[in-house]
Amino acid sequence: MVVLGVILLIIGFLTGISILWTIGIILLVIGAVLWLLGTLGHAVGGRRHYW
Repeated sequence: MVVLGVILLIIGFLTGISILWTIGIILLVIGAVLWLLGTLGHAVGGRRHYW
């Protein structure tokens, strides 16, 4: 999810499409939060680890 967010940020920046930029930021933040929860040992979506 983090990688997809970064890809959308890059595409949105290069093409000037603001909706891709916004979706990229949202996916990047959600991916970072899930990654942080997974590394702290909290179960995310029924899984112990989230990649």
